[in-house]
Amino acid sequence: MENIVKQIQLLALVIILGATVIAFGIEIYQMIEVQKVTLADLLLLFLYLEVLAMVRVFWESQSIQITLPLFIAITALARFIILQGKSINPEVLLYEAGAIVLIAIAILVLRFRNSPIFGLEKKRKSK
Repeated sequence: MENIVKQIQLLALVIILGATVIAFGIEIYQMIEVQKVTLADLLLLFLYLEVLAMVRVFWESQSIQITLPLFIAITALARFIILQGKSINPEVLLYEAGAIVLIAIAILVLRFRNSPIFGLEKKRKSK
């Protein structure tokens, strides 16, 4: 049973990889076609790169570090805010900025969770 689940995961990973590469190519083609590159386009390309990195990490280690999806979430929120432009409601912008701050704090806590800064050092097993 475990082997079947692992094979399904790898198949899904290949599908995600293929779809991401295709989407990346389509985005590049559209930028060439309109002869214009915007910040939202660049952020979208970064999103695709982060997904590719997450696929690579999962393929190599069979697990995903939580920081990769958090980076993707921050980039996606930033892209969403940029696409909204000036028509965005200031209250919605405040919620989105709060979400970015919370995600950034989560990344910091995860990065420093084993440091003496937070006092969360890993407990060593005593022999």
